[in-house]
Amino acid sequence: MKKQVHINLFIYSRGHHEASWRHPLATPQALTDIEYYIECAQKAESACLDSIFLADTLASPQDINSASRIWLEPLTTLGSLAVTTRRIGLIATASTTYSEPFNLARQLASLDHASKGRIGWNIVTTFSLAASRNFGSSARPSHSERYDKGDEFVDVCKRLWDSWADDAVVDDRAEGLYARKELIRAIDHVGPHFQVAGPLNLPRCPQGRPVLVQAGSSETGMDFAARHAEAVFTAHLNRTSAQTFYADLKARVVATGRSADQCIILPGISPMIASTEAEAKRLERELNELSAPEIGLMKLSDRFDGHDFSYLPLDRPLLPADFPDPSQNQASRGRVELIVRAVHEERLTMRQLLGRLAGARGHHVMAGTPEQVADVMEDWIDNGAADGFNLMPPLLPLMLDGFTSEVVPILRRRGRFRREYRGATLRDHYGLTRPSLA
Repeated sequence: MKKQVHINLFIYSRGHHEASWRHPLATPQALTDIEYYIECAQKAESACLDSIFLADTLASPQDINSASRIWLEPLTTLGSLAVTTRRIGLIATASTTYSEPFNLARQLASLDHASKGRIGWNIVTTFSLAASRNFGSSARPSHSERYDKGDEFVDVCKRLWDSWADDAVVDDRAEGLYARKELIRAIDHVGPHFQVAGPLNLPRCPQGRPVLVQAGSSETGMDFAARHAEAVFTAHLNRTSAQTFYADLKARVVATGRSADQCIILPGISPMIASTEAEAKRLERELNELSAPEIGLMKLSDRFDGHDFSYLPLDRPLLPADFPDPSQNQASRGRVELIVRAVHEERLTMRQLLGRLAGARGHHVMAGTPEQVADVMEDWIDNGAADGFNLMPPLLPLMLDGFTSEVVPILRRRGRFRREYRGATLRDHYGLTRPSLA
């Protein structure tokens, strides 16, 4: 049997291209309209996609005058999606830097009960200085501090989700016994960052625990993923980079004693789809022409801890020396390593680099026919670069419609993708085992 493709839909603004909100073919709906998210999720469910994913940010973007990077709070939004969809997995981002384990474990468990076992948590360690100021600090924690805290945070959540045995609730009205107290345990956690007594005040959720998702690609982030992640969203501009990451992370997962197939890897892909390659490239050019270089430079600066790139010519091939040392970066270290590597390997100009990042912030961008998109997906799957994809349509809902109506049928004809859901939970869709009690 051919390897099956996992597909997650990443719903982001009016599309993943930074200028998508300006394009006449993007949705006219407000980004605060819950119906927009419901419609996207239902379209993805009709195509039997594995899951949908919502990102998050904890501060208003500096370029709010020319960007549409705002959205509803993800956990609240998943509550609405849980009751307006039936089978598709639902994943939300939540930060370990500015949350408390008890509250977040309870919220995610509640959503897993409400959705009957379809919830995933995208674990992030927040690097934004603006976010730090919103939570009472004038300085942000370092890269290592964020991951140390995140590691403890996730361990506490796991123990809270496991604090109720699966059969703790009896609900025997005649005998007057609701739950067996001996099957509900405190966790009495005392650590460097958190003190949590437990137990969770909610029974164990349908999946045992929500599916744990992560997206860090630095050395620290990959070690974190190897210990905890059951699905990994990752950014790669090309297949070669994705293959290296895939082999490295799978080896790290096995080294922790886990099975390699219990951590699926989903690189981002942002396809502009049309009936001809020329038409797809025309649409891509339209979007790129709506982008402003100064906005791209501002975003690039944010990734590199505020470094000023404005003095660099737009059309001179870049050198790695034009960038600060990625190993010293305190923001998104994995992403800046990816950018510098691409500059070194491809001799990109600043204009070309900004165009790549405008399309999907460092993920694989392509423009072509449905057959070409399916070909790329199969190529990555068959050559050790992916277990599936984090679908990032550059225009929403137009390119989601093109993908579900044109690309999905091709993948089905090729024996790569399901025609109907075979399970009820997100773990079923991803082929993950239900965790036993710790």
